[in-house]
Amino acid sequence: QVQLVESGGGSVQSGGSLRLSCAASEFTMSTYCMGWFRQAPGKEREGVATIASEGTTTYAASVKGRFTISQDNAKNTFHLQMNSLKPEDTAMYYCATLYYIGDYDCFRPWADYNYWGQGTQVTVSS
Repeated sequence: QVQLVESGGGSVQSGGSLRLSCAASEFTMSTYCMGWFRQAPGKEREGVATIASEGTTTYAASVKGRFTISQDNAKNTFHLQMNSLKPEDTAMYYCATLYYIGDYDCFRPWADYNYWGQGTQVTVSS
């Protein structure tokens, strides 16, 4: 069982930046996906960015070029650098992970992810 703890949320003005972090307790398999998801009030949870254990990254079209997902393998920590933030980026952000075997596309529905953090709020004002 992986435990995830997010940090780094907050309130910024439009155009500002925030860096979210997700600390994982441990991974018991060498192949896993780490994803950042978000959910705004009244909206469906959506994928923002994912990274596979071997390093492949994928981004939602709405954040591509503005957000960067990265991993610090030595510390089992993942980050989401968010630049040029917009009011529509306002949401609760969650990190999540799953294990996989073989070829696997990490950018997949949130329901496929097994382990979740508690979430961190990001608010962008205009």
